[in-house]
Amino acid sequence: MATNLNMNFDIPIVIDTNVTPWVNSPAIGVERKMLERQDSEAGRATTIVRFSPGSEFSPHHHAGGEEFFVLEGVFSDDTGDFGSGMYVRNPDGSHHRPYSTHGAQIFVKLGHMNPEDQTYVRLDTNQTEWLPGLVTGLSVMPLHQYKTESVALVKWQPGTVFNQHSHPAGEEILVLDGTFEDEHGRYQQGTWLRNPPGSVHTPYSTEGCTIFVKTGHL
Repeated sequence: MATNLNMNFDIPIVIDTNVTPWVNSPAIGVERKMLERQDSEAGRATTIVRFSPGSEFSPHHHAGGEEFFVLEGVFSDDTGDFGSGMYVRNPDGSHHRPYSTHGAQIFVKLGHMNPEDQTYVRLDTNQTEWLPGLVTGLSVMPLHQYKTESVALVKWQPGTVFNQHSHPAGEEILVLDGTFEDEHGRYQQGTWLRNPPGSVHTPYSTEGCTIFVKTGHL
């Protein structure tokens, strides 16, 4: 199992998860694509997790919290069922028994939350209003904010260009659909990016895209 994978936050990381191999987890029927990992089964981690129909994890606690976005199917735990497009936060010290009756795929982050942030979030992004962005062609759906950490979905209409800007405490992006771009490259659906603190870029999208973005957490 990967240990200390992509844990240097001072360098940019770009991973095409479409070609990243699935790795078996300790639970039968649950596979993962490792993006960043502090320790083999503990500490900070970012992964894409695939649950086969009928698979489950044993009950466990989350030191440092858990955050996930449902990409496909229906993910479930003791608190409910979460379909595609659900954004969920379980704070530091929370516990649950995750499973999926019919199968699911989620983007999940572990062990990165401020222990003072004890907010539970259950947000269906299919039913949440988009707000105007800072430039024409950009729409934003805020998901959560605590101190410097900010989480949102951002939708780019074709041809939208954003201002050049910096990320004082880092930025992380998962491209949900379309193609996201900046002066450093083109990032298709399924690409995961992590830009270090102090990084600068001018993002745009020629064909349009939707991204999950976190800032201020590195």
